[in-house]
Amino acid sequence: MIEAIAICLLIYLRAEVLVPILVFDIETIPDIQGIRSLYALDKNLSDDDIVNVAIYKRRQKNGSDFLQHHLQKIVAISCVLRERDQLKIWTLGDIDDPEEEIIQRFFDGIEKYTPTLVSWNGSGFDLPVLNYRALMYGINASKYLDMGEIDKDFKWNNYLSRYHTRHTDLMEFLAMFQGKNNAPLDDIAKLCGFPGKLGMDGGKVWDTYREGDIQSIRDYCETDVANTYLVYLKFQLIRGHLNQNEYEAEINLVKNTIQEYQKDYWDEFLSAWKS
Repeated sequence: MIEAIAICLLIYLRAEVLVPILVFDIETIPDIQGIRSLYALDKNLSDDDIVNVAIYKRRQKNGSDFLQHHLQKIVAISCVLRERDQLKIWTLGDIDDPEEEIIQRFFDGIEKYTPTLVSWNGSGFDLPVLNYRALMYGINASKYLDMGEIDKDFKWNNYLSRYHTRHTDLMEFLAMFQGKNNAPLDDIAKLCGFPGKLGMDGGKVWDTYREGDIQSIRDYCETDVANTYLVYLKFQLIRGHLNQNEYEAEINLVKNTIQEYQKDYWDEFLSAWKS
């Protein structure tokens, strides 16, 4: 255990990884209020009816049941923060916190740490949703949106430009920025020997939310972001940014951190971990 910790500390002597890593994932439901307002729907319509109307309109337009990004409401943002000798996995805010507050917490984290952001399909889904919701609420996201106007270094490396490194969308990068090559996180995580999804996926979030079980959504989001971080570590190994000893030390740190949380869903996560 001491040897593993020592190796982890050595990793953070490297200039590149002195920058904190913030892996993130969001879970969303249909924005009932927004849909009702946009389509001028009767106030007596149920939430299910509102969603059915939105899906019908979407299907008529392009054959998809997936609602557009601006019609998604965020119910959970989970993160992995790797900073110096610390690792933390958590969901922003409390279970009853309003959407606006948890979104502000996310951008406050970027303001505080200026981290390297890591996601799976963050460019295609998570960040566009966050962009629209931040705009709606008037949330301060100045560092995230800076393209060199405030900090000149951001002109050449910022969070918004597709090929810059302040945000690494693992799915896009591994797919060579070709949508036809995209793969689900669940598949890739399991193929790499990691747990993958555990009995829940994004398609079940709306039903779970309607049942009032927001905690299960938050727990699921945390396991998703943990899978993303584990895939990121494997990615850092194959690109030579971690050697084998450093990689194994990081993997052990994740396992030890999860064990300390002593939660049922983390016990299930560890049980499903093959390597």
